[in-house]
Amino acid sequence: MHAKDILIDGYGRIREEVHAAVEGLDPDDLNARPTAETNSVAWLVWHLTRVQDDHFADAFGLEQVWLSQDWEKRFGLNLPRHDTGYGHNAAEVAEVRVAEAGLLTGYYDAVHAQSLRALRGLTPADLERVVDERWDPPVTLGVRLVSVLSDDLQHAGQAAYVRGLLQSAE
Repeated sequence: MHAKDILIDGYGRIREEVHAAVEGLDPDDLNARPTAETNSVAWLVWHLTRVQDDHFADAFGLEQVWLSQDWEKRFGLNLPRHDTGYGHNAAEVAEVRVAEAGLLTGYYDAVHAQSLRALRGLTPADLERVVDERWDPPVTLGVRLVSVLSDDLQHAGQAAYVRGLLQSAE
């Protein structure tokens, strides 16, 4: 098995977890926050998708799906165009509200499709390419892809946990 096949499998697992966390939830549950300082399922899935979209676009020289496929307009959030949710405070988290689960899974699936196209073209040498020199040591594409994979799986797990909290309270 090649490294790109492992990454493709890992990103496929994110997709499975995103769908499991979101599907069947009504808008009230999608947007509910267990406390005023915690994240909703909608925010968590939107954020993990924005990060994947942003980081893949940057690393592979692509346009963000958020902008190129009008997801920004479909969501209609009162946030800056390139916002990914990184560092959001409670008020900014509250701005991320969705009317239906299909909006979240539709956007994730569009990002996932672009991510898979990028991953399928990877060579072992590509993984060594430096994509971010702001760190010491500089970040390679391989490290960036594993970082996004890890972050997204954590947020998908958090969304599943919030879903479980909400459903246990019913």
